Amino acid sequence: MQSDIVSTIFLPASLAFIMLSLGLGLTPADFRRIVAQPRALLVGVGCHFVLLPLVCYLMVQTFGITGAFAVGFMIVASCPTGATSNILTYIARGDVALAVSFTAVASVLTIFTLPFIVAWSLGHFMGTQQTVEVPVRMMMGQVFMMLALPVGVGMLLRHLWPAATQRREPVATRIATVLFLIILVLAIIKNWPLLRDNFTTLAPFALGLNLTMLAIGFIVAWLARLSRRQSVTLGIETAIQNAALALVIATTVLKQDAMAVPGVLYGVLMYVGGLLFANIMRRFTTTA
Repeated sequence: MQSDIVSTIFLPASLAFIMLSLGLGLTPADFRRIVAQPRALLVGVGCHFVLLPLVCYLMVQTFGITGAFAVGFMIVASCPTGATSNILTYIARGDVALAVSFTAVASVLTIFTLPFIVAWSLGHFMGTQQTVEVPVRMMMGQVFMMLALPVGVGMLLRHLWPAATQRREPVATRIATVLFLIILVLAIIKNWPLLRDNFTTLAPFALGLNLTMLAIGFIVAWLARLSRRQSVTLGIETAIQNAALALVIATTVLKQDAMAVPGVLYGVLMYVGGLLFANIMRRFTTTA
């Protein structure tokens, strides 16, 4: 019962508040700038939808991971970026407007890319052919309720009461950071048996994939001559995945519990790499 309350009420409410707190620091001008100069979004799409699955496949082959676990990691790589990437972007002093925009764009594009990647992975690693249906309504509802709506409310509050909002934004940000840490601890507690049983075999791979994609996303953006804040953002957006969707695909759509193990491990360990990356980048990135 307590676990259900945490999953159905506390976690969604916490994510919504985190996104609202980010919205307090955004203005429509932030999003107009991205539309006017879409190069960062295009670079992010290339990193997330081409390089991430490709690197994941090459690492799976190199590490000798096979069967259901290999498919599980490919499912993770084919999912959109997670909403919590936005709070990591804020911690890293990245471009939050770009992060929010990319999360929304990635969630839509995944509807078309995920079925292809997962179906190919099933045939390649399991020798089975299966049509994979993406839970479109769930994804769109999740994006709206936990991303678009709270960010929009935060921006509306900033517009209506700018002075009061700016005074309260630091408090909201501190609360959001605490909630983010609580989410991380709860994820570890909830999935502790899976983490414990598979840590030595699969955890190094999951963490290695996360750190590799953080570096690749940042370096590719830097080579594309994007700003440091945009490069930091795309590093995070390339590596932080929607692990909840990966679990839904594995357990509900494919009905293979073993395929969910990589999602659980990556869903927890990506915050280890993400927080390390965010705090390092914060030291060298200004908000100007």
